[in-house]
Order: sequence, then structure tokens, then C-alpha cells
Amino acid sequence: MRPVIIAANWKMNTTPADAGELAATIAARTEEPGVVRVICPPYICLAAVRDALAGKNVAVGAQNVHHEQGGAYTGEISASMLAGLATWVILGHSERRRDEFEDDELIGKKLARAISAGLRPILCVGEVLAEREAGRAVEVVATQLRGALVGKDVEALLNAGFVIAYEPVWAIGTGRTASSADAAAMAEAIRATLAADLGWGHNAESVPVLYGGSVTSANIGEFLAEHSIDGGLVGGASLKPDEMAGMVARAAVTAKARAAAEGKPA
Repeated sequence: MRPVIIAANWKMNTTPADAGELAATIAARTEEPGVVRVICPPYICLAAVRDALAGKNVAVGAQNVHHEQGGAYTGEISASMLAGLATWVILGHSERRRDEFEDDELIGKKLARAISAGLRPILCVGEVLAEREAGRAVEVVATQLRGALVGKDVEALLNAGFVIAYEPVWAIGTGRTASSADAAAMAEAIRATLAADLGWGHNAESVPVLYGGSVTSANIGEFLAEHSIDGGLVGGASLKPDEMAGMVARAAVTAKARAAAEGKPA
């Protein structure tokens, strides 16, 4: 059974002075069985959030890593530097693809570094509005997957708990969302690409696919009702404890139902 995951991407928000308190509040408000919770604050807040979440069964993630182990890269952070600070990492977010011109090859290198450092990666993929309107959404996402994953060690990725987040770029921070049916169809297309194009076979079915793009407590239920979607990568709403509480509560319903369907305890 794939895990149900709610991952919070705080982006460039919070400071070390307030991040710990916010993380602790969210942790206390989201104690639900069967849901994997992850908070990804800015680099500068990682230590504060780690300390605030000690013993609370909420993972800490970074929002990015550099593709090299070390060297003359002013202002960058390597995967090995995150040891003891984070156990998850977001890679290939559309804002980094857009603003920092990250391409699939570079993201693939970052993925390899993250895996070697023992980080659990969330690989983000998604199309812009013009690509969807042209009927190319699946093609674009498949290209992103192939570009980042060709030649990668499948067993290592699976052992690392590899996660994919589908985030239609036109829905991020816009208040617009994909329909749950479209998101579910993309999740199925993602696993089909892994299985056929990349040779993962039946292993593709074990990869969690999250939806990201203006996710809130009001709409997450629509996505979690789809069997092919396993949670959310949450942006702005993840800074609000009430929103996080609502989303994790709904995710817990999904986790319980899935466990019951497979005859497992919640």
C-alpha cells in the first residue's frame, strides 16, 4: 500500500524566530494516524524546525540541493550538508525550473546526489498552461521524467522512498487547480511512463504521486478520492495551521479507507 503524504513547502517564508513555533503548532494540530507529514522550510529555518519537531513524528525536508558534492558554488547547499537537518528534499520544483533555469538533466544529477546522501526525494513535474491547452501535458511530463530518471538505479530510488509530485504550473499560486480527474489521469500516465518507457515494470505502482497546485483543505478531498493520487505537496496553505489540520484530517480518512480495503490496520 502506498503511503498517504502531506508535504508542506513553505517556500521563501518564515524566519528562524517564528518557524519553530509554526512547525510545532502544525505538528500538534495534525496528529492523525496513517499520514506521513513533512515540513520543508527555508534552509535558514531547518535547524529551528528540526528542533521543534523532535519526537513528533513529522519529517523535515529541504526545498533544494546542489548537484555537486562541494566546491566553489557560492550560496549553494550540498546534499551532504543537510545531514542531521533534513531527511526529505524537494527537487525540480517548477519555480526553480522557471527562475533558476533548471533542466531535466540537472535535476537528475540533483536526484542522484540526494539519494547518495540518504535523502528521500520528491521529484516535481508538470506542464504550463499552453502545453495543456495544446494537448501536450502528458508528453511534457513524460519528457521530464525520462530526462531526470534515465540511467538511474531503480532499486536505489525505491529504497529511498522516491515520490513524484505532479504540479501543473498554471495552478501554482494562482487559485486555479486541475480537475481531480485530470490529476488522476496524469498520475496514471506518470506510472505508465515509469513502467514502460523507463523499464520499472510493476515497481511503478509502488511510487506515490502527490498533487500540487493551489491545494487547500477545501479541495484536497477531491484529489484524495482518486485512487492514483496519494496526497499533496502544499504551498501557501501549508503556512496556516487550520488549513494543514483540515488537509491532514482528510488524508487520514483516505489512509484508513485504503488500509481497510487491503485488510490492514489503519
